[in-house]
Amino acid sequence: MIGLFGGAFDPPHNGHVALVEAAKRALGLDRVLVLVAAGPGHKSVETPAAVRLELARAAFAHDEVLLDEHERTVDTLRAHPEWDEPVFLVGADAFTGFLAWKEPDEVLRLARLGVAARPGSPPERLRAVLDRLAAPERVVFFELDVPLASSELRGRQELGGVVPPAVARVIEREGLYRASPVH
Repeated sequence: MIGLFGGAFDPPHNGHVALVEAAKRALGLDRVLVLVAAGPGHKSVETPAAVRLELARAAFAHDEVLLDEHERTVDTLRAHPEWDEPVFLVGADAFTGFLAWKEPDEVLRLARLGVAARPGSPPERLRAVLDRLAAPERVVFFELDVPLASSELRGRQELGGVVPPAVARVIEREGLYRASPVH
């Protein structure tokens, strides 16, 4: 069984790595493809795709990491019919916005959704999304105990302990994610 974990990874952090590892255990995934969005349609990114790809390869050293040229998940899934019944992995925070994705019911037709329920994930918000899906049985939840988002990292003075050491080395070498000086 194949898992797909897509995102901007700006930067990839320990929460991302923990999500993939938890999904492998909980869902019995044989392999996970990490899909770095070249130009994510849902958010702006600070870092060029090639650098984010390098960061993701450093973070997910035991997984296959690919550059995804599609802006939307449904387009990626349509472009890869060879991925037989994949499980697309998301955090609970992303799942609460799933209804705003391009063709969410088509995403669920093409893939099952594996949702990492993080501490503090409001169950009523998750239920509200499930109740509006055509195929809620294609959504499976698993537990994740790392409540961290990439947006919380950008601009921090110290990233030690929140990104994998290999990612920290690339960030340091490239001088990425430094807080702008206050004038």
